[in-house]
Amino acid sequence: MAPKRNKETKGNQDRKEKATVGISIRRFLITYLALMIVFFFIAWFKPIHKIIDVNDLYTQSVVVATSKILALLGLPSTSQGSIIALPGLSLDVKFGCNGLEAVMIYSIAVLAYPAHWKKKIVGIVAGFFLLQTANILRIVLLVYSGIHLKNLFEYIHIYIAQGIMIVLALILFFIYLDHATSPTTAHN
Repeated sequence: MAPKRNKETKGNQDRKEKATVGISIRRFLITYLALMIVFFFIAWFKPIHKIIDVNDLYTQSVVVATSKILALLGLPSTSQGSIIALPGLSLDVKFGCNGLEAVMIYSIAVLAYPAHWKKKIVGIVAGFFLLQTANILRIVLLVYSGIHLKNLFEYIHIYIAQGIMIVLALILFFIYLDHATSPTTAHN
């Protein structure tokens, strides 16, 4: 009789774990969607947008940083607003190209996942810097493709470069999940 009882107990535990996982996934998705709505509302709601244009400030900082890196690489460029201008090529960096979308997708996923706040902060800060480094590198590579592969520029920009940032945000979130679920050790 004892083995049967153990099987019943194990079966009950398995059902409870599956129910908990289902609730956790549902909670994560609801939290993620709610936070996404709030973040997009803050970024695009006209009265807030008139006070502080997060997208514009973000875009300008990316454009200035990219322009400086291009100059270091020997490509003379200027920046004004969302435009990076080079001889024979101008890029207008918009939402989706500035990396803000990928940062929002990643950061909201980190916030929605149930973890300690210290881990969330470390995850968001590290993810932000990794995504922005990758984004600036992506824009630099787009400049090179615009100069050397003019016929393929649109294809590279639309079908490859934009998708890379979303995929990178997802990969970073999976890496964050490993960090968030690892036990915290005390430093002696």
